[in-house]
Amino acid sequence: MEHGVPSLLETLDAFRVPATFFLSFGPDNSGKAVYQLLRNPRFLVKMLRTNAPGLYGFRTALYGTLLPAPRIASALPGLCREIESRGHEVEFHAWDHRAWQDALPRKGAAWIREWFLRGFGSYEEVLGHRPRAFGAPAWLLTEEAVGVLREFPLEYLSCTRAAAPFVLEGTGLVEVPSDLPCLEEVGGSSGVPRILSALDAGGVHVFPAHAEAEGGIWRAAFLEILRGASDRGYSIHPLSRIAADCRRGILPGRPFRTALLPGRAVPCSV
Repeated sequence: MEHGVPSLLETLDAFRVPATFFLSFGPDNSGKAVYQLLRNPRFLVKMLRTNAPGLYGFRTALYGTLLPAPRIASALPGLCREIESRGHEVEFHAWDHRAWQDALPRKGAAWIREWFLRGFGSYEEVLGHRPRAFGAPAWLLTEEAVGVLREFPLEYLSCTRAAAPFVLEGTGLVEVPSDLPCLEEVGGSSGVPRILSALDAGGVHVFPAHAEAEGGIWRAAFLEILRGASDRGYSIHPLSRIAADCRRGILPGRPFRTALLPGRAVPCSV
């Protein structure tokens, strides 16, 4: 957040394109990912393949275990407001990202509702207005989470890795999925050609950039992706614009599904 987000802002300014930032407002419990290493061998393979120490740094790997878990976006309110002042959107991603990712399938509506209330409260305290959208941590949903989402006045969602937008059944909201792979899923910089090849057919696409990746060790790769999109004639818009365009047409409505995508360690919603 502190170093990667300013880097992303600089890159986006260079291309004069707006983006939508989904921020985590609560504690950084990244160190608790060690429990995934013990439970899921695929997670260890992913950490080794993506150079996790280079992505996140040594201290981050201890947050929430040997080191206290610091707040993320709520600790940098000026930076959150700067994102908006520079023409980008800020939406809600998480209160405790690690808790959602690790515990959500075992949690009921009361826990989920409290998670949202704490996160939305922190968002409003920092930015002075409500979020318009929610992007689920790790692109993970459950039926209980979808039920709780109906209680909040959102305009759209970006919670899945589906191939195209749809209306998420049970919410009435447009779901604008991240259809392109993350750099970490395609081998970092070497995977840029795969991402660009997905753009050759045209259409609407959403690329999920991360502060620690495209704002850090893979910034050059992000520049290459933006140049490639520009060369192919793409215009780049924030997700609210894509959601608004989708609402003007007829979208299919369906429930989310769950799948293990290539390059990922755990299943996500699609």
